Amino acid sequence: MSRDDSQTPLLKQGNEPSQTGKNKYLPTDAISPPTTKKKPIRSSSTGLNKSNTSSTTTGAQRTSRTTQKLKLLPEEPFNDKRKQPNGDNTVYSQVNRITDMPARKDAEKLGKAHRHLLPRATGYCTASSYNMRDLIRWLRDSRKIHHTHPKLFDECLYTPFVYNDWRGDSRDHDAADDVIRLDDEGGEIDVSDKHSELFIFEYGVVVMWGFTEREEKCFLTDLERFEKEKLADEDIQVEEFNYYVTKSYQPRIYNDFITLRDGSNYMVKLSISHAIAQSVKISLFEELVDNTIEDTQDIPQEIASSGKVSMSKEDIMKSIGELFILRININLHGSVLDSPEIMWSEPQLEPIYQATRGYLEINQRVALLNQRLEVISDLLQMLKEQLGHSHEEYLEFIVIILVGVEVLISVINIAVDMFANKS
Repeated sequence: MSRDDSQTPLLKQGNEPSQTGKNKYLPTDAISPPTTKKKPIRSSSTGLNKSNTSSTTTGAQRTSRTTQKLKLLPEEPFNDKRKQPNGDNTVYSQVNRITDMPARKDAEKLGKAHRHLLPRATGYCTASSYNMRDLIRWLRDSRKIHHTHPKLFDECLYTPFVYNDWRGDSRDHDAADDVIRLDDEGGEIDVSDKHSELFIFEYGVVVMWGFTEREEKCFLTDLERFEKEKLADEDIQVEEFNYYVTKSYQPRIYNDFITLRDGSNYMVKLSISHAIAQSVKISLFEELVDNTIEDTQDIPQEIASSGKVSMSKEDIMKSIGELFILRININLHGSVLDSPEIMWSEPQLEPIYQATRGYLEINQRVALLNQRLEVISDLLQMLKEQLGHSHEEYLEFIVIILVGVEVLISVINIAVDMFANKS
């Protein structure tokens, strides 16, 4: 996006390079859960439509949803002789560029037909924000029922969560079934989902790991009571992934399949969840901007054809108000799209977060969102000018009327004087 250096972007794009596909390597075996620090709960408001229904819309505008894109997750390098890609080079974008044979075989085999075998990692944007204080209190009270242990990491609330009643799906099966092999030359894949965990973000997004679809719907129902400005069902966004654990090759994200080395390390999941949550929130912004542009696209065409807007002053003011609300909503959440604060206190998580962020193309989508916001800003300015011109035309019309009345009165006075003189 071409802009002056002196201009400030409407939305922050984080501190990663704008291009995707960067390799970074950093040992993650030493990652351990930090001491949690609590900060004041911040609330935000978007003014979006409210609804009591719950539905999901897969609306993220990223190419990795429809193309087979690969992103390596930084971790401890393998103890082999093969040369690792340079950290400044673009990572693989096609399966035939994966040089690790077990990883390549699994990538070739894994597809939609295998998604039911693997645990899910799903992000939902359901509201403008959550009442975090009441939510934390509820999770603490549910310790015995759902085996919760909530921990607050700035704007993210983490907790294990298990449904032990009729809402939960059975996870009691043979341990031998937890490990599968898709190909003789592929790696061993652990598909167990024994660690069902929640990452709830204050800005209205929840990321669930290891939940079944039924359990996800049940938790979304439980979550409704803590939602502020619940989104209408057509505005609810979702990002769906599957994940598995393997020690056969380096962790990666390929074709919306996430590979982990340790399924019990919730700090790695926290890093990935931050990027997923941001992607889901951006999806909401993208849809709102697209809908606004679609609803107002007739205005420039009308100006081009007739030279003016055939809208009443009231309609113009309503359109200006709606455009202002949209820009305010997105800018209020602009900080959500920046690097999370925990990356400053836990820098070892940053490469994993940035790798996931690159896979989800967050920087490119934010740049495109900025461009569309500029279009809306231009339209807003044009409507303001049109309203000003309309007001000026109205004043000119009043002046003309007054001048006409004055002329008419002068003519009448002259006629009366002439008639009086003749008499």
